[in-house]
Amino acid sequence: MSSEIIIRAENLVKNYISGTETLHILKGINLEIKEGMSVAVSGQSGSGKSTLLNILGGLDRTDEGKVFISADEITSLGEKDLAVYRSQKVGFIFQFHYLLKDFTALENIMLPAYIAGMKKKDATQRALSLLADVKLEDRGGHFPSQLSGGERQRIAVARSMVNDPSLILADEPTGNLDPFNSEMVSQLLYDGAQKRGKTLIVVTHDKKVAGKATVQLILENGQLSEDSSL
Repeated sequence: MSSEIIIRAENLVKNYISGTETLHILKGINLEIKEGMSVAVSGQSGSGKSTLLNILGGLDRTDEGKVFISADEITSLGEKDLAVYRSQKVGFIFQFHYLLKDFTALENIMLPAYIAGMKKKDATQRALSLLADVKLEDRGGHFPSQLSGGERQRIAVARSMVNDPSLILADEPTGNLDPFNSEMVSQLLYDGAQKRGKTLIVVTHDKKVAGKATVQLILENGQLSEDSSL
């Protein structure tokens, strides 16, 4: 594993206004993650886990502080450059799969690569390889309505890696799944990230999912610390 720091967050502060009250969500978060690591972030609902993930992924802005991905500061980027960053550098997985209902499983995986400018043949080949990684080679021609919840989320895992991003961000990726499918999806996610040399950050309430990561953190009272419960 490389010792290069791929993510560095410095003094991240994020507040929200609720009526007359200011909610202090992130209170000076500092974080360093090495390339190829898997990191799980746990914490109570409303603790700011998704907010932190969205800031790292360029989906949300911090009020104070900076985020560096490799040597590039993404917190200083404009919207156009942030869109490029999200497309090329980050793969997202959410609690809901967000598959396009009128496209097959294979098409859902390949579409981000095709949109990014990859030739259709190459995008298809990459999508087929990722289908194999999530053990759904025989389901590529099926539409989302013909897939189980676990299968749909496995397609979402494959889709997150099709543009060969350096960073995979997963927000409660097993939150809607039963224990069997949660175990399968989470293992395929960790295995896929390791196989392809991706840095993985998973936000999860599930201790079994968090326990698969090489580093377990907890977000509490606006601060990150090591999760001693795992």
